Amino acid sequence: MPKPVTHLSIRGIDPRVSAELRRIAAEEGISLNKAALKLLAKGAGITPEKRPARTIGHDLDHLAGKWTEAEARAFLESIRTCEEIDEEHWK
Repeated sequence: MPKPVTHLSIRGIDPRVSAELRRIAAEEGISLNKAALKLLAKGAGITPEKRPARTIGHDLDHLAGKWTEAEARAFLESIRTCEEIDEEHWK
């Protein structure tokens, strides 16, 4: 059985990851080391999330803000009937 790693050096940390580590450490009053261990475990999927994530996901971010005014108007027009109440269904 391999010996568990107790020390690890990580180089080349993305500035956004560093900022998130510092935010978590400050918010939770924990060390940067504990914040890093927490994120590593979460990323590895080996610990349940105790509180809801701040962000659901970023899968559709590339679409945000891409419609022209005409496309936005056409979309809103196409879903207008979704805003109508069918009184027959509410009796």
